[in-house]
Amino acid sequence: MAVLMIGGMDSSGGAGLLRDCAVAARFEVPARVAVTAVTAQTDKAVLQADICAPQMVQAQIRAAFQLGPVAAVKIGMLGNAAVVRAVAEALRTELSANASTSVPAVLDPVIESSSGKALLDGAGLGELTQLLPQVDLVTPNLPELARLGQVLGAEDPVAALLQAGAGAVLVKGGHDSGAEAVDRLVTSDQITTFTAPRLPGTRRGTGCTLAAAIACGLAVGQSLPGAVKQAKAHVTSYLRAA
Repeated sequence: MAVLMIGGMDSSGGAGLLRDCAVAARFEVPARVAVTAVTAQTDKAVLQADICAPQMVQAQIRAAFQLGPVAAVKIGMLGNAAVVRAVAEALRTELSANASTSVPAVLDPVIESSSGKALLDGAGLGELTQLLPQVDLVTPNLPELARLGQVLGAEDPVAALLQAGAGAVLVKGGHDSGAEAVDRLVTSDQITTFTAPRLPGTRRGTGCTLAAAIACGLAVGQSLPGAVKQAKAHVTSYLRAA
């Protein structure tokens, strides 16, 4: 059983698929990848980002499923509308073909880099709703949640994401203030909170790390709250090691 990581390649290794694979190795879960973009990055800026052809992205997703059972999917950077549609179509096809086995999917809505570079164009952001019925969890931080709310035309973006088909929403509190970083896991009938001390400083790749760790937990059969709890503890350790 493997986790399929779909996202961009960060040349610095601080985020994206290289970070996802490092997380998978930490949890001893095999990883397969589908590269959506190749980026040239430093710790301070995205210098260039080239988006992969949609057909190539789909071919990689098909290949990942043909290799053997996929236990979970993590989706990160998508880049543009064509790739969003390609991923949605490929996952719809592959998950339908594997309907007898549950394959949970986690969507980290990567909209821009830590340095402010757009990593998903406006049309792509609008197309993200195509993916929502296929994902068990969306993991926006507060700025991403606000942007998604604008796209959905909703005063309550969490409720809108659930109505659009997402199984659950994890609202990350890293961009908030206070002594504790509080994340809220919201489903149609329950809100569960996860807290950790707010640590000084920041580190790139925390969103990738969290979503990948959740996917790894789901892949080995953990409940969604259990996978989130484990992932948040891992991110706290990752930040402390900065």
